[in-house]
Amino acid sequence: MAVIETGAALHEAHRDNHTHRDVNGGWLRPAVFGAMDGLVSNLALMTGVAGGELSRSTIVLTGLAGLAAGAFSMAAGEYTSVASQRELVEAELDVERRELRKHPKDEEAELAALYETRGVEPALAREVARQLSKDPEQALEIHAREELGIDPGDLPSPLVAAVSSFGSFALGAFLPVLPYLLGATVIWPAVLLALLGLFLCGAVVARVTARSWWFSGLRQLAVGGAAAGVTYLLGSVFGGVVG
Repeated sequence: MAVIETGAALHEAHRDNHTHRDVNGGWLRPAVFGAMDGLVSNLALMTGVAGGELSRSTIVLTGLAGLAAGAFSMAAGEYTSVASQRELVEAELDVERRELRKHPKDEEAELAALYETRGVEPALAREVARQLSKDPEQALEIHAREELGIDPGDLPSPLVAAVSSFGSFALGAFLPVLPYLLGATVIWPAVLLALLGLFLCGAVVARVTARSWWFSGLRQLAVGGAAAGVTYLLGSVFGGVVG
């Protein structure tokens, strides 16, 4: 009885510690990329203008324009990209669906051969393929996963990607502008707030990756700081020339 209870406990522990996060929902990549891009690009844009010694109102207007333009551009790009990818996948699924309808035995044999290459005994592989092929929709799902590496029921949503990208970019791009809206007259409060935001974004991203929070945070901080430094230098060099 003790052995049975121990086995049950092990199974329960395995179940509780063997859950996976959603990596195909279509929101994480555009949200993370949008926030990082909003922070870095708008910070760099504003520091470049500040390096040219332009007025506070010009810097604020530049930041707000960069926020709006970048957010709409990111949303449109993500929507088009994900929609195109989804349409391509759906076209390939239609091809597989037609083949299953026209040549079911050939598709069944193909599935059995695939299982054989993975070490399943030939007779068992044929039986598994036969049973899985009874339901056309199940057969389509199995072939899509095995041949295309996709789940037909879990395709990314273009709208989710666009909204995630728009919102995260706008939020990231707003941070460098916020100090000016609160009365700041120099660029340094905006730089410090944006760099803090970059570090926090990197640390948050580390919670869904294998990296440590401090490494991910410092990496984003370094990237954003380098971009801001270069554009400030360029603004300082060329500000007088173009003015």
